[in-house]
Amino acid sequence: MQLTNKTTTQCVAFKVKTTNPRKYCVRPNTGVVLPGDSCNVTVTMQAQKEAPLDMQCKDKFLVQTVVVSDGTTSKEVLAEMFNKEAGRVIEDFKLRVVYIPANPPSPVPEGSEEGNSPMASLNDIASQSASLFDDVSRTFEETSEKSSEAWSMISKLTEEKTSATQQSQKLRLELEMLRKETSKKQSGGHSLLLMLLVGLLGCVIGYLLNRI
Repeated sequence: MQLTNKTTTQCVAFKVKTTNPRKYCVRPNTGVVLPGDSCNVTVTMQAQKEAPLDMQCKDKFLVQTVVVSDGTTSKEVLAEMFNKEAGRVIEDFKLRVVYIPANPPSPVPEGSEEGNSPMASLNDIASQSASLFDDVSRTFEETSEKSSEAWSMISKLTEEKTSATQQSQKLRLELEMLRKETSKKQSGGHSLLLMLLVGLLGCVIGYLLNRI
């Protein structure tokens, strides 16, 4: 419910009471409404085990209001403010609870015998199932083809890698053999040069000895 302060210069405090506080939850149950302003109060009924007989209810609510000074806050609203004393005007508004039955569900419109017959519904379900099965089968076939292509590509790459590794090892062996042959040739060249130098030195020494 909504409480409205129709005055233009006075603040009004309110308090909401009920004859069955265990059954209803009121938020907020007290407060202050500024001049020309409104306040929404939510009333919630707890869930009941069974509906009352004849949908009759004896529960009531009492809304009390009183004029308060400017600047009064909701926390400052006390129960003593609503005591009827001399010089204090308390206005009471009584509200009675009335149960209203829920709206019945709208009836399902009846279609034509051909359009909404059980056999037609079964045919629709069967056609939808067949279409769904075809889509799943097509997706599975496409996935299988892609998987086969992927495995073929992996096998090809593996073979190329193996071939490249073998060629690399072969090149390493040939390079090692070439290095060994080069080392042998260099060693043989040094030996021949040394022999030539020794022979030349012997000739020079022999020539000198003959002249002496």
